[in-house]
Amino acid sequence: MATCGHCAFGLDLGMTNSPDHELILELQDLIIGTGSVADFLGGFAIIAAAALSRSTGATVECGVTLKRFKKTATVGGSTERAIHLDRIEQAVGEGPCLTAMRTAAPVLLADVRTDTRWPTYQKRLIEEGIHSVLGVPLELGETAAAALNFFAPATGVFTEDTVHEAARFADVARSAVRLAVRVGTAESAADDLSAAMMSRTAINLAGGIIMAQNRCSQAEAMAILMKVSSHRNQKLRDVADEIVRKVSGGEATTYFDL
Repeated sequence: MATCGHCAFGLDLGMTNSPDHELILELQDLIIGTGSVADFLGGFAIIAAAALSRSTGATVECGVTLKRFKKTATVGGSTERAIHLDRIEQAVGEGPCLTAMRTAAPVLLADVRTDTRWPTYQKRLIEEGIHSVLGVPLELGETAAAALNFFAPATGVFTEDTVHEAARFADVARSAVRLAVRVGTAESAADDLSAAMMSRTAINLAGGIIMAQNRCSQAEAMAILMKVSSHRNQKLRDVADEIVRKVSGGEATTYFDL
């Protein structure tokens, strides 16, 4: 447990009642209370949008873009509309959020009507009633990166002070976001491993059943299993599961000797 003004993520926040400390505590609660990375980042986007809305006095929406394993996708937003707006940039393939993620620096699109950098993207924003956008990166390590995509219906909302505040918000929140992404990645890897082990267990059991029934070798049993899979146009795991269920009356289960 961290004490003396140090949060659980190792940030020295000085006074425990500071806004930064309160943000970290809010994000800690969010990590505990959500079941997936997407849920966490959706809640994070709500917090970020509320913070900038209070600061600017305008209605600001926020989408979150996450890059993992060289793939970039919208994973959350303060509203369904924010998710939709963020996905427009993903579809077009360019804009302030993606640029911010690539350059590791905030990128401001102050006026979609006069800026000339991303004409296709900006045309789509005008159609959506959005006239300014701010992309703010969150560096999460070597294997992941994220960015906040703030949207406003008017120009002049994202001032120089606002950009600095958004960058500071991202900097304070970065450790919590990094932790959530790492936990989510580990859980995903564990799920994938578990699924792979279950598939292998079912296939091995089915092979053993075929060996016993046909008095054949393991290689011959696997050949029979793959032939059935091909003939039925079914996955090998599904064919194996069916064989195991017919013989045992239940699903294949992987056991560990602990």
